[in-house]
Amino acid sequence: MKAKEFDEIFDKSEEDIVDYLDLSNVRRPNLEPKRINIDFPAWMVKKLDEEAQHIGVSRQAIIKTWLAEKIMDLEYRKVSM
Repeated sequence: MKAKEFDEIFDKSEEDIVDYLDLSNVRRPNLEPKRINIDFPAWMVKKLDEEAQHIGVSRQAIIKTWLAEKIMDLEYRKVSM
């Protein structure tokens, strides 16, 4: 299918265009993992482990979730200024 045909179908919004897409290699940009090393003080590791055990997830999951929340908060504050 040519791009013009695809655009026409999209613009008319009469059909679901997903059927025309090859989703076999779709990836979300900037979500490829990048390994880093971080040193935390022992007290912080202990608290992370306690919280992780309390909610039943890994230490890594806690760190990733909390960092993502903080980054989203910072982005939200930038947008709302």
